[in-house]
Amino acid sequence: MIIDCGSCTMKHIACDDCVVSFLTDPSRGPAPEPRDIGEDERTALAVLADSGLVPPLRLRRTGAG
Repeated sequence: MIIDCGSCTMKHIACDDCVVSFLTDPSRGPAPEPRDIGEDERTALAVLADSGLVPPLRLRRTGAG
């Protein structure tokens, strides 16, 4: 999975409540560069979100990508 905030359809809707924003604090600069995370990392983020420790990943890709 590649996380690219620039192509996320939720970037102006739920960016403040996304784990990427939580972990990278976009107020310190521009949106983070695209990142490729594996299934283990996705599972770990889901566990943290399900436990209420971080917001969930809100990524929704634009277009067919």
